[in-house]
Amino acid sequence: MSQREKEQTIALSAIFQAAELVATLAKTGQLDNDGLKPLINSILLVNAQTTEGIYGGQWDCQSNLAVGRRITRQALGKERSSVNPDTLRYALSLIHLESKLQKSPDTLSALGQGINQLDRQKSHYEDILHENMLAAISGIYQDTLSKLPFRIQVHGDSRYLQQPAIANQVRATLLAGVRAAMLWRQLGGKRWHLIFKRKSLLNALEARI
Repeated sequence: MSQREKEQTIALSAIFQAAELVATLAKTGQLDNDGLKPLINSILLVNAQTTEGIYGGQWDCQSNLAVGRRITRQALGKERSSVNPDTLRYALSLIHLESKLQKSPDTLSALGQGINQLDRQKSHYEDILHENMLAAISGIYQDTLSKLPFRIQVHGDSRYLQQPAIANQVRATLLAGVRAAMLWRQLGGKRWHLIFKRKSLLNALEARI
């Protein structure tokens, strides 16, 4: 078990947390603010000193990603069948979408510009989860990631997904998931690792308890 694998489990937990929040939100219209807040904060933390720092620092990272850690443990272990299939699909889709993003320099540049503007906008609101902030993040997603050849199809209850506020929450969460997928790639994470390095990733995940 390496330090790099420990860091990879942080990124992987954030991916699965974003995927689970999207799956739940799309089906029930319910949002886990405690689970979403560290993910949204991570979008603006582009110069964090450590991987843990992106999600709250050494002492808060584990609790902030508790949902994602639990699902990652299930997905990599013997409880894979207990994970919501939509959550698994969204997690893999986030990794795939991020790979498409890396092949589009113009989209990457536009995304960076949007995040810079978002950082300035944040000072106007006390809460990062303010509806206007989530709407702004959603707009960035629409202007950038949604224009790539691959698009994530979110399935759920149309009564919720047709509500602008919930649609914004979904897109904002997906953008946070792409941020985590970018971190996963930067840390050397590969899609095939989810199959052939499951044991070492599980060991690294358990070591963070």
